Amino acid sequence: MSVNDILTITLTLFAVVDILGNIPLIINIRQKTGHINSVKATVVSFFLMMAFLFVGENLLHLIGIDVQSFSLAGSIVIFLLALEMILNIELFKTSHEDKSASIVPIAFPLIAGAGTLTTILSLRAIDYFSYSEITIGIILNLMFVFVVLKKTKLIEEILGTGGVNVLRRVFGIILLAIAIKLFKTGLY
Repeated sequence: MSVNDILTITLTLFAVVDILGNIPLIINIRQKTGHINSVKATVVSFFLMMAFLFVGENLLHLIGIDVQSFSLAGSIVIFLLALEMILNIELFKTSHEDKSASIVPIAFPLIAGAGTLTTILSLRAIDYFSYSEITIGIILNLMFVFVVLKKTKLIEEILGTGGVNVLRRVFGIILLAIAIKLFKTGLY
């Protein structure tokens, strides 16, 4: 187990989940529904991510897709997510009308969405990342997600709209570089 690998995994997932960049969306959802259950959203996200980490590869094999192909496809999805963050556009549309906002859309697809699940499998496809390193990266991310969900209003006041926008674009650039790295790795 390597601290550098855990840090890489944690930062990769942090960029994909983009919980800071989603603060305006989370605030909007909270205003529509009245409350977001931080514990419920975090726990559901954890189980979705862990299920995909351990069963995702078998599911792919069941439908005849190898992990490298999924990794390449995932790198393209991550690339598009990065473009969303950098260019401030919405390529992936989500519905935010559900009153059970703690699970949909907060836990899925906001936290444990297609990009996150694809990233988890893509990280697993890179042979030198172990299950335990990825699990630790997931837990570290979800601890941060929990704090952000609990303190969204305070964070918004501290950062302001400009600060949130800057963070979103910085993590978009990092995510873009990660997508390119995953794509290159998937080719070999």
